Amino acid sequence: MLDLIIKNGQCYIEGKLKNVDIAVKDGKIHQIGSIHKDANHIYDAKDLTVLPGCIDTQTHFREPGSTDTEDLHSGSRAAIAGGITGVFEMPNTNPPTSTKSEFQRKLDLAKNRMYCNYAFYFGATANNANELADLKNLEGCCGIKLFAGSSTGNLLVADENDIDTVFKNSSKVVAVHSEDEAILNVNKKLIKNGDVHSHPIWRSVECAMSSTRRIVRIAEKYNKKAHVLHITTKEEVDFLSQHKGNITFEITPQHLTIYAPDCYEKLGTYAQMNPPLRDKSHYDRLWYAVKNNLNDTIGSDHAPHLKVNKDKEYPNSPSGMPGVQTLMPVMLNHINNGKLSLNRLIDLVCENPVKIFGIKNKGYIKEGFDADFTIVDMNKKILIQNKNIESKCGWSPFDNFEFKGTPVSTIIAGNIKMKHGKILGEPEGKPLVFDN
Repeated sequence: MLDLIIKNGQCYIEGKLKNVDIAVKDGKIHQIGSIHKDANHIYDAKDLTVLPGCIDTQTHFREPGSTDTEDLHSGSRAAIAGGITGVFEMPNTNPPTSTKSEFQRKLDLAKNRMYCNYAFYFGATANNANELADLKNLEGCCGIKLFAGSSTGNLLVADENDIDTVFKNSSKVVAVHSEDEAILNVNKKLIKNGDVHSHPIWRSVECAMSSTRRIVRIAEKYNKKAHVLHITTKEEVDFLSQHKGNITFEITPQHLTIYAPDCYEKLGTYAQMNPPLRDKSHYDRLWYAVKNNLNDTIGSDHAPHLKVNKDKEYPNSPSGMPGVQTLMPVMLNHINNGKLSLNRLIDLVCENPVKIFGIKNKGYIKEGFDADFTIVDMNKKILIQNKNIESKCGWSPFDNFEFKGTPVSTIIAGNIKMKHGKILGEPEGKPLVFDN
């Protein structure tokens, strides 16, 4: 007896949409083809597109520490509500995830509380090189997170010698928040109280570019893997496209959807994030990167804050916005608008994360692989509304945006965890497994 058969859907297999059935048994893809067997559940995917389970490789779920804003449970609910089957979660918590004991604590906190599958970044500090050298077999560890410029939390490695030490000792991919702390400090005089338009002036193009040049130089010196997060500038796109191989980079859905100055006029501090939303010339170059296969991943940089804090006067307002629930609707809408292909999106949220980080048995619809699926309706229109956001923060920068194309079911290990917006069953997510 099979556990589940997905019938009548268009399934994304080997780069093409194929009209086949998918049989699931014991959490694995058992058979692909024309299936005429009995199963405990039949999922009729008529007029729907069956994708491999989509992975968000940058989320901040705020636990331990700011659990009034988000926690591993609520963040994972937001993930599966948006069709995300697995997340990489960030270490800038309180206390930070920068020791083996804190890492184990996070795994313990996640167990039986997260709906989606998960992995955690190990936070780099100026003096935990010994731990960074010994992460290869650490359960649930996707990589090392390096904050080269200060953002939320106190994980900061600003000194070039310390950054050098991190890369020299790294035993995993180093994912970098790339802003130059020295330039941030010099530029503080450019901050205008009450004027969030000054945010991208303070956190300038050169602030990002200076740091990214340094990161690439050090990573290449040691032949180590660097994954540069949330790229925002045309200069970085052009520079990083000349340094492929061990260097990969991410762009966020928000930087591909809204831009300055409009975003600050409409959203105020709710558009404030690090690195910032910039003007349309940068937005256009980010799209050039997507269309020309230059960037490697799309990550939401889900970084929620409560409205009471976002409503504070700039710059006392915190940087960051939620996004794990809206990543897929935003990007599917861009597909419907002709801005990218479905194949390209699957590269960015399924196949490339698997290749860069070495995730086992995910990212593809193949026999023997884990039965994780994101089932989408490319024709369904949805209105994003704050009241429907699963995140504890209760808002989205895309409030009242209408998108065409949305996930309608999230299936993890053969279990339907979300169907038509309703979250089902218990939190049974597991740590992602890596082959390096």
